[in-house]
Amino acid sequence: MSIYKRYCQEIFDNHGILEKIKFEYPDNFNFGYDVVDKTAEESPDKRAIVWCNVEGEEEIFTFSDVKKYSNQIANVFKSEGIGRGDRVMLVLKRHYEYWFAAVALHKLGAVMIPATHMLTVGDFVYRIKDSGIKAVVCTTQSEVPEKILAAIEETKVNPKLWSVQGKADGFENLNTAMENASAEFERIPTLATDPMMLYFTSGTTGYPKGVIHEHTYPFAHIVTAKYWQQAEDDGLHFTVAETGWAKASWGKIYGQWLVGSAVMVYDFDNFDPKQLVSVINRYGVTSFCAPPTIYRYLVRKGIPAMPTLKHATTAGEMLAPEVFRKFTKSTGLPLYEGYGQTETTLLMANFKGSEPVEGSMGRPSPLYNIELRGKYGEPVAVGEIGEVVVIPEREGKQLGVFTSYLDNEEQYNYVWRDGVYHTGDAAYMDKNGRYWFHGRFDDIIKTFGFRVGPYEVENVLMEHPAVAECSVIGVPDPLRGQAIKAVIVLGTEYSPSSELELEIKNFCNHKLAEYKWIRLIEFVSEMPKTISGKIQKTELRKQS
Repeated sequence: MSIYKRYCQEIFDNHGILEKIKFEYPDNFNFGYDVVDKTAEESPDKRAIVWCNVEGEEEIFTFSDVKKYSNQIANVFKSEGIGRGDRVMLVLKRHYEYWFAAVALHKLGAVMIPATHMLTVGDFVYRIKDSGIKAVVCTTQSEVPEKILAAIEETKVNPKLWSVQGKADGFENLNTAMENASAEFERIPTLATDPMMLYFTSGTTGYPKGVIHEHTYPFAHIVTAKYWQQAEDDGLHFTVAETGWAKASWGKIYGQWLVGSAVMVYDFDNFDPKQLVSVINRYGVTSFCAPPTIYRYLVRKGIPAMPTLKHATTAGEMLAPEVFRKFTKSTGLPLYEGYGQTETTLLMANFKGSEPVEGSMGRPSPLYNIELRGKYGEPVAVGEIGEVVVIPEREGKQLGVFTSYLDNEEQYNYVWRDGVYHTGDAAYMDKNGRYWFHGRFDDIIKTFGFRVGPYEVENVLMEHPAVAECSVIGVPDPLRGQAIKAVIVLGTEYSPSSELELEIKNFCNHKLAEYKWIRLIEFVSEMPKTISGKIQKTELRKQS
C-alpha cells in the first residue's frame, strides 16, 4: 500500500473520479521521518531517485540511500548549530545533493529556502537580507559561490557556507563533511504546523514575495502527483524543473514519493529536445511534466517515439492549442493542463478520469473549494470573467495554501480579505464546469466595454508560423478605452516589416471576434522576463 493512504481518505463519485480527499495526520508529522525513513524501513530497495547528467554520469538512489545521506547531512548541519526554525538557502540546480539536503532540513525542523543559480548578486542580496539565513549550500557551477560571497559582503551577514560537487574558496565541501558524519539520526521533535520552506515568487507584478509553507504542504501534492501527473507506484516521474522553483516541489519529491513513484532527474543547463527524449526512453519514464516552452520546442523539432511514456502534463503558463494538438497527434498522448501558484498547490487541472480539453485549466482540485468572484466579491455568472478565489475549509486555514508572507502581514491580510484567498488570477467557467484562464486580473484588457483576456488572443497569435513568442497587452486608446497590442518576437527566419505586420493582423483578426482584434503590433528582439522566464506584462505596459 502506498504510504499516502495512511494519511488520507479518498472519496470517489459513481464514475470512479476523485470527488473529495480528507486528511488525518499526527500533530508531529514530518516528511523526512514519516515518509522517507518509513519507506526506507519497509522497502529499503525501493527506487527514490534516478539521476543522470549531460556528461553521461548516472546514479540510482533507493529510499534507504536517501535516509542514510539525509541523516549524514542532518548531523553535519546540527554540528554547526542549525536547528528548528533556522533558515538555510539551497542553490543546487539539479544536483542530487538537493534531495539529501532538503530531507535533512525537514528532519531538523529548519526552513529550506530553494533558490535558482540564475539569480544575480542583487537578487541574492534581496533574498539574504529579507530571510535572515543561517547557512547556504550551493553548487560550484555558474559562478554561484562568487555571487553569494559578493552578496554576503554587501549584506554584512555571516552564514555558514557549504558547496557540493567541487571546492570553492570560502566554502566547506559538504560531500567531504558527510563522509565523516554518522548515518544515524535520532528524531527531533517538530510540529506539522512548523514552517517548512520559504519560496520567493517569480515577481511578475512586483518584487518577489517570500512565501512560507508548513510541514503539511507535502500532503496537498498527493492530488498533484496521483490525479494530475498520474505518477504511479514503482513508476518513474520526470518533471522538468530546476530545484530553485516551486515546480520542483510539485513534481520532483513530495507527491511522487508519497504515492510510491521514483523521480527522474536530468542535470543539464541548456535544453536539448533530443537529449530530453533520449533520457525519457533510456530510463523508461512513465509520466512527464514540463512547461509549455518545452512542448513548443519538442513540436518544432519533431517528437521521436516515447514508448514507455503514459501521461503528459503541463503548467506554468498557458499552452497554445496548436501545440496541444500537434503533441497529441505525434504521441497519442493528450496534454493535461494544470494551474496553481507558489502560494498554493495545484488549484485546477484536467484530472485523471476526465478527457482533457485543449486550452482549459480543467476543474477545481478536490482539495479546494474554488469560486469566481467579481470586483466587489460577488459571484459571477457562467461565461463571465471573475477572480479565482479559494474558500478555506475552516476559517483562516486551508491545507496546501501558504501560511504567511515573509515579514509582510499587511500583504497576507490583503490576499486573505473577506475570509477567502484571492489569487489575483482571472478566469471564466463554461457551461460544462470547465475553467479557462485569462491571466492576472490586472492584465485584463477593457476595450469597447468588453473585457478581453490576453491569453485567448495570444493563443491565436502562436498559430502563425512567424511568431516565436508573444504577449498581448492593453494600451490607452481615446476611442476604445484600451486598444489591443501584440508584442512579438519573430522566428529566426523572419524579419520585421509592415507587410508581415499586416499579414499577422489579418491572420489573427480573421479568427477573433471584432472586439478582440489586434490593433497594434510591435516587433521586439526579446521580452522582459522574470528570472523564472515569465513575461513581465507590467514592463511591456510601461514601455508602450
